[in-house]
Amino acid sequence: MAGSRCEELVDQQSLEEAFHTFIRRVATGIPEDVYNAVKKAYEDEENPVAKAQLKAILDDMEIACKKGRPICQDTGTPYLWIEVGEEFPLSPLKVRDAFIAALRKATKEGVLRPNAVDPLYARNSGDNTGRFIPWIHYEPVEGDKLRVHLMTKGGGSELPSTLIMSMPLKGFESLKNGVIDAIARAGPLPCPPVIVGVAIGAGADIVMSLAKKALMRPIGERHPDPKAAKIEEELLEAVNKLGVGPHGFGGKYTALDVKFEYAYRHPATFAIGIVTGCWATRRGTIEVYPDGSWKILSRHLVPEGDRCVVR
Repeated sequence: MAGSRCEELVDQQSLEEAFHTFIRRVATGIPEDVYNAVKKAYEDEENPVAKAQLKAILDDMEIACKKGRPICQDTGTPYLWIEVGEEFPLSPLKVRDAFIAALRKATKEGVLRPNAVDPLYARNSGDNTGRFIPWIHYEPVEGDKLRVHLMTKGGGSELPSTLIMSMPLKGFESLKNGVIDAIARAGPLPCPPVIVGVAIGAGADIVMSLAKKALMRPIGERHPDPKAAKIEEELLEAVNKLGVGPHGFGGKYTALDVKFEYAYRHPATFAIGIVTGCWATRRGTIEVYPDGSWKILSRHLVPEGDRCVVR
C-alpha cells in the first residue's frame, strides 16, 4: 500500500500517519507466508483434532481481517528494526517519536492491547510505551530511504525463550538437543504451530537478538548459506517429530518453520539462542521515501468487499 505525496519532504506528522496505517495492518492482517503455511498445514493434517484447531486458526485470521480487529487478544510487545538511510530527511530521534505517537494512537483505538507494565511499580502505562518500550534496533545504511521492520511479539510465545551457553566442542550437539528440549518443554504454551528462531554466536545478547530477528524471515525461505539452510531443515524435521501439534493436540505440525542465524563466536564460547513465534506471528515492513510517500513491502491478508485477499 502506498501513501500519497503530502509534502515536498517527509515530515514527522506524515510519517506518524504512515506508521499508524502500518501498525494497523500488522495487528489485523496476518502475513501472507504465515497464512499460506497454516493453510497448507490444515490441508496436510490427518489428525482430526489438530485439523479442527488449524481450521479455527484460519477462521480467526479471516475474522480479524474482515473486522479490522486484532488477530489475538495478546497483541504483543512492539519490536522494531529500523534502517535509516544516511540521507533520509528526518533524524532517528524524530523517526522514533513518530512511531511512538502512532503506537499510542493505535492502542487508544483498540487495535493494540496495552501491554507495557512497569515491573517495579506494577503499573500499566496504558499506551504500549515505557522504559525501553518499544524496543528499537537502529542500523545506519546508505541511501535516502527509511525501512522499518515491525514485530508485535506475544508474551506466551516469549516465555519458552532459551539461552544455552555451550562448550564449543559440544556446540552443534547442544544446538540440536537444546531446540528439541525447549519445544518439548514448552508444549502448548507458545501457541503452536510455531516459528522457531535459532542463533549461535559469541555472547548471550547477540544470539537472543539474532534469534528473534530471524523470525522476520518468510516461512519457507532458506538461509543463503547452504550449511545454515541444512541446519534449518534438520531442526524443522526434528521438532515436528515431537508431535506436539496445534495448541498441543498432536499432529504433524508443531512448527511451521525454523529460522537459523549465526554470528562469529569467541574461541571459548558457543552461545545458543532459541526464540519462538506463535502461529499469530505478526510482522511487516514499511519503506518511506524522502518526499513523504511510502509503501508497505510485506504482503498481508486484507479486506476487499466481503472477503479477504492477500495484498
